[in-house]
Amino acid sequence: MEPGDLVIGGTSRAGFLSHGEELACFRIPLGLLDASAADLRAVPRTCLSGRSGLASLVSQFLTALARTPGGQRLTGRRLALNTADLVALLVGEVLQAHSTRTAPAGNEMLARIQRHIEDNLMDPDLSPESIARAHHISVRYLHKLFQAGGTTVGAWTRQRRLDACRAELRARRRTVASVAHSWGFASPSHFSRLFRQTYGLSPSEWQATATTDS
Repeated sequence: MEPGDLVIGGTSRAGFLSHGEELACFRIPLGLLDASAADLRAVPRTCLSGRSGLASLVSQFLTALARTPGGQRLTGRRLALNTADLVALLVGEVLQAHSTRTAPAGNEMLARIQRHIEDNLMDPDLSPESIARAHHISVRYLHKLFQAGGTTVGAWTRQRRLDACRAELRARRRTVASVAHSWGFASPSHFSRLFRQTYGLSPSEWQATATTDS
């Protein structure tokens, strides 16, 4: 592991550390992770790089929380729930990746495409055409792959971008417009409508909970 990396799953700390680095452990009740015990048991211990993607945002938030002296650390139910909610997003991503990897061989192409989308969420030009071109397949076949999984290319990409924005609004103090733009949403108003439809709160309301403690 490198500084900032995350490990999800497993109960043993053996082999986690190297070069004298410290390890901060966060234990979160299963009921707050939006996942079943069976799903989590099926996933092997997973190490995630803290240098990119959603894992980077989660790592920055948890690192700051762990390094705050106990006497200065905010406490309370709201902060605990906000922390659990942020981690739940990452756990969901890990579960989805595991499910894709263990799917039948016919889904290997879909798994590669989803990883490509994850790696390029910040690209405003990401589109079915660019995705299909990068994998040397037709746009029609691309849509067919996602339809077999019960979704569409656009819906899957949009949800991953929304999840990333939700995490960043929790972890950083940037404006809603700048966060939306950095994750590929050209219109802040369109982003706000999608965010409210998905999570039941506006982006600004969601961001405000980061500094509100009850």
